[in-house]
Parts: sequence; structure tokens; C-alpha cells
Amino acid sequence: MGKESRKLIANNKKARHDYFIEDTFEAGISLAGTEVKSLRMGKCSIKEAFVRIENNEVFLYGMHISPYEKGNIFNKDPLRVRKLLLHRHEIGRLAGQIAQKGYTLVPLQVYFKGSLVKVEIGLARGKKLYDKRQDIARRDQMREAEKDFKVRFR
Repeated sequence: MGKESRKLIANNKKARHDYFIEDTFEAGISLAGTEVKSLRMGKCSIKEAFVRIENNEVFLYGMHISPYEKGNIFNKDPLRVRKLLLHRHEIGRLAGQIAQKGYTLVPLQVYFKGSLVKVEIGLARGKKLYDKRQDIARRDQMREAEKDFKVRFR
């Protein structure tokens, strides 16, 4: 197989700020035709979205796909629950890890892989407030170091 294009539709920056991402999975998503057309125009938000496993199936809640303008009666509810497509052994593994205390599933990205819409979900553990402060301090230090590095070589 050749290199397939990967066009980003939506990114969840807040997830990486609020959680330690332990592992990531690529999942397909079950969509209606007008939803795909709306995604092609980039009208998607996963800021408030979360993932649940129910009856050995994975569902994505809270993902907002704006209605397609020319879709009229074929448009679906923008916040409807969408099914994620994963292999049975992946779902079993995820369910086992979520059963452990403190783990959850969060959507990280929505993107096109070739002509298919994919969702990258992360197995995540929540950060405490002091962890977030450490990340911000580390980022500020890196920014200062890069600034000094640029000044020195000009």
C-alpha cells in the first residue's frame, strides 16, 4: 500500500492538557452521507466529546458535526451518538484497561485517511492540578530556551 493522505478535520488540544495519554487507537466511525460532506468542509468539534463502551460496542458521545447546508431532510442530529468501529480484541483490551481505576477513553483527533473518516482515541488517565502546572512551567522553560537559542546565533 502507498502512503495514504491524512487530512486533519478536528483536534482535541484540551484532552492532552487534562489527561496523560497512555495509548492511542485508530477507529473508524459510522456516519451518514451528509455528515461526511459536512466533515469535508471541516465543520466538526470534539472539544466536549467522550467515548464509552456499552455491550461490547464503542460509542462516541458529544461530537458535534454541523448540519450540511444542502442536506435538508437527510441531515441528522448534530450531537447524536455515533458508533466507533474497532476490532473485537481491541474493544476487549480497552474494556479491561478502563476497568482499572482512573482510566477513560477520549477522542484526540478526527481526520480523513484516504477517503475514510477516522477517529484517534486515547486511553487516558486524568491529570491533577499540579501536573498541569508542571506542564505549563516546562513549556515556558522550553520557550525561553528556544528564544535564547535564536538570539545567540543571529
